[in-house]
Amino acid sequence: MKNPDWTRDEHIIALDFYLSHIPSVPGRDSSEILELSRVLNGLNSFLENEKTEKFRNPSGVYMKLMNFRRFDPAYTGVGLAHGNKDEQVVWNLYANKPKELKNLAIHIKQFTNTETNIIPQIPEEEEEGNEGQILSRVHRYRERDKTLVTKKKNKFLKEYPRLFCQGCGFDFEKKYGPRGKDYIECHHIKPVSELAVGVTTKLSDLVLLCSNCHRIVHRKKPWLTIDELKKIVVTHEK
Repeated sequence: MKNPDWTRDEHIIALDFYLSHIPSVPGRDSSEILELSRVLNGLNSFLENEKTEKFRNPSGVYMKLMNFRRFDPAYTGVGLAHGNKDEQVVWNLYANKPKELKNLAIHIKQFTNTETNIIPQIPEEEEEGNEGQILSRVHRYRERDKTLVTKKKNKFLKEYPRLFCQGCGFDFEKKYGPRGKDYIECHHIKPVSELAVGVTTKLSDLVLLCSNCHRIVHRKKPWLTIDELKKIVVTHEK
């Protein structure tokens, strides 16, 4: 069995390490590389990915860092020529946004180190790939937390007679009858990178959306705010 491909989460952590240490990346036998290897192994254990005994060992981790050199305009050499396609994707996304990158890396590592297993499996197509698996799953978990969703619906029903989409006004019960009663989706309005460990989700962090509006909000980065969503709906109803 060969080791699985590097994930987006791993590339985020590795690139953050690379940018934090240039122009002098620690050697493959350094304590820094050993620690990075340990962090990456912990990440994959958390995601329950299969791995070999040589999984993300210091030599492999060091080689990954050298792969980033081929994209680095400040590096006068050529770097390692072969690597994962996602290396360039992550470089293009975050090389010029070191603060955003570091924030994502910190959050990923924080959730990896928690003992609470709050990362459910979700369909791959529903993951916000830019932030990696972990933060995307945390976001979806908070949107689908049954207790929180029920509280949000109950609070909404105290203000309005029925549940409806806060983006376009769609009413599932009105459209589908009893089968649509009490159905609506929740959207967490805070960006994935702000989902810190130990921070409780407030009802004000959630809005009720129909399935279509929810998909449209998540379709591209940056996500639409609810006001932006409403403006789009109004504009295209004319």
